[in-house]
Amino acid sequence: MKGDTCRMTKEDVKSRHHHGDLKAALIKAGIDLLEEGGLSALSLRKCAARAGVSHAAPAHHFDGLAGLKQAIAEEGFRLFSSYLQSACDSGAQDPHGRVHSLCQGYLQFGLDHPGILAVIFGDQGLAGLVHGGGKEEADAYLTLRAVAAPFVAPGQDRLVVETQIWSLIHGFTLLYLAGEFGNPPPPIDDGPLTQVIALLDRLEPVAPS
Repeated sequence: MKGDTCRMTKEDVKSRHHHGDLKAALIKAGIDLLEEGGLSALSLRKCAARAGVSHAAPAHHFDGLAGLKQAIAEEGFRLFSSYLQSACDSGAQDPHGRVHSLCQGYLQFGLDHPGILAVIFGDQGLAGLVHGGGKEEADAYLTLRAVAAPFVAPGQDRLVVETQIWSLIHGFTLLYLAGEFGNPPPPIDDGPLTQVIALLDRLEPVAPS
């Protein structure tokens, strides 16, 4: 039985490689390592071991560790975008309600996937990825842009309002994950987040022209 299990494992790995799924398996392995041990746990060798292939295999798909991080970031942004959009869709639909929902979704993503959060914001900000990144990166920022839009006055630079919202929730998320509000931290819906994001209630929706 043990021999059969080993043989099946090798066949599965060979099949994944044959069908072009090895890259996806390595990305999945990298995400798993991040979820378990944070950014310091991520390495090409560990990803290869987790995926059940030779330590040289990642070189066929990634340009070093930086290439693996970029691939993980692309997958991470898909998940991040989903968190933000789902939070906005499920909460109150008035302008301030959507701001609150976006912030809650942002923090929840950080709590559920702190390693991925560290990777996707490792080298550049979210706003810079709208033009330089892929669809997933743009989707995440455009969700923020849509939430901020009701507060942008005619002639005002929309980036100012977007940055107010983004800076507050991103900074809060990092502090929350660092244990600044206690360890374990307080619940999202009954803790300092509610009081902090209330600062954004000072934003005034622009009346339709």
